[in-house]
Amino acid sequence: MTTENASSFEIYSKELTYRHRPHDEESEPSLKDITFGLPKGSRTLLIGANGAGKSTLLQILAGKRLLTREGTDVRIKGKDVFRQYPGGVTFLGTEWAMNPVVRGDIVVSDFLNSVGGYRHKERRDKLLDILDVDLDWHMHAISDGERRRVQLVMGLMGEWDVLLLDEVTVDLDVLVRDDLLTFLKKDSEDRGATILYATHIFDGLDAFPTHIAHMRLGSFVKPPTAWPFPGVKEVGARTRLYTVALDWLREDRTHRHELEKQGRKGRGAQNHNNVPSDSETFYKKYDYSH
Repeated sequence: MTTENASSFEIYSKELTYRHRPHDEESEPSLKDITFGLPKGSRTLLIGANGAGKSTLLQILAGKRLLTREGTDVRIKGKDVFRQYPGGVTFLGTEWAMNPVVRGDIVVSDFLNSVGGYRHKERRDKLLDILDVDLDWHMHAISDGERRRVQLVMGLMGEWDVLLLDEVTVDLDVLVRDDLLTFLKKDSEDRGATILYATHIFDGLDAFPTHIAHMRLGSFVKPPTAWPFPGVKEVGARTRLYTVALDWLREDRTHRHELEKQGRKGRGAQNHNNVPSDSETFYKKYDYSH
């Protein structure tokens, strides 16, 4: 992939490296030399273990994190995401539901109107039906899953061109999630809209993506590749996509264990000989009253 063909992709990244502490060159980068391009109208699933860098990548594409490294080129719809951010891009992440503003005592109908719902009445009403949202709900008195549905109505009621989704279906029940993904697939096909979606839930997703990608420790093990892969079979009750994702995540864990043998900090139970095993000694050790 070259810079010259960047304009042929709806989402494009070249040599993207990102550190949460940009001036600490010794720190491990969260993303390392990420280069890829996604065509207009594609629907791509980002697959990887927790900490693989999926959320960081989506946040950078959404313009929420500043890049300082020379040579990095990140574009959506042909425009630099930091210098001339394009219109028509929607990012929906998990942090929204924790915002105290959206947990206040405001009626859902008033909330949606305050963010322009009245301008998108047809799509808004369709999404209200798909996501089974009650306009008379009070935002402070509903569950996290119901609040997530309101977020999705708010984010999707405008006609987006590029949709960046970070685990936002995790709170939805199976029926609502299936109806939403059916809507998103049709919307993408009808309007040529592009979707990049990070998820850990693969049930019922086989027919959704046009591409899938595998991230591990901040890099692409497999860049976005056309789906379905030839020769992949269903195993028992597991779909083809679920089978591929499970195999990739097992490989990730094996790879991490090998790195831990080479000195990388390990996870899980550790043998701390300095922690007492009997309760009386343990509580004496942590008695701070003296």
